[in-house]
Amino acid sequence: MAEYSAPIKDMRFVLDNIADLAALSKLDGFEHAESDVVDAVLEEAGKFAGNVLSPLNKSGDLQGSLVMDGVVSTPDGWNEAYAGFVEGGWNGISAPEKYDGGGLPSAVALATVEMWNAANLGFSLCPLLTQGAIESIMAHGTKEQQDKYLKKLVSGEWAATMNLTESQAGSDVGALRSKAEPAEDGTWRISGQKIFITYGDHEMSENIIHLVLARTPGAPAGTRGISLFIVPKYLVNDDGTLGKRNDLKCVSLEE
Repeated sequence: MAEYSAPIKDMRFVLDNIADLAALSKLDGFEHAESDVVDAVLEEAGKFAGNVLSPLNKSGDLQGSLVMDGVVSTPDGWNEAYAGFVEGGWNGISAPEKYDGGGLPSAVALATVEMWNAANLGFSLCPLLTQGAIESIMAHGTKEQQDKYLKKLVSGEWAATMNLTESQAGSDVGALRSKAEPAEDGTWRISGQKIFITYGDHEMSENIIHLVLARTPGAPAGTRGISLFIVPKYLVNDDGTLGKRNDLKCVSLEE
């Protein structure tokens, strides 16, 4: 029996009367955000949240995750739940169709995000971080980076994180010490330690794409001297296949 029941009627009221979904569906790229399509999306999302994610909420808290030899194992059932999440295409509802996304307005995607959050907040943080990486690479990545990473992130086959905080800096991002040294092959060598990295390691996805803040040689002090680097758990070959594991690891979990 489902432990969470999505308030689909209320969500639909907000989409229709506040977000004005009818007007959004007339914008370029959103033509297929038709009423029956949105109804189907909300209904299926509600089923997934109630029947799959919600039953794992309490058991996930009680069991917790485990780190051993730099590898994190998630609670029972979470790998299967994430596989279902990917299979359902839930990670890319609002992503552009050219990256194999659903191309629906963000308002519709946010309704489903609210379902994941309400049913199982611990689980929902993983796709939330991936969504942030998708938006960052879409906005600021090179075409090569977009071609290499976005489709896998949109599908959810690859997850992502954001690496900002360091133990000595706390909320003062400008005080970070992580370094980025240029290599002869055009890549960068990143060194340092980050804390509070949500879903910093797991085996639910094939790869994890870390977005890491670090300082390049000669960069000015403070936030102006910080750059953002893509650091994959498994290196990605030119043809998109996965190579060897990168030299980074999780050393502990927060309690």
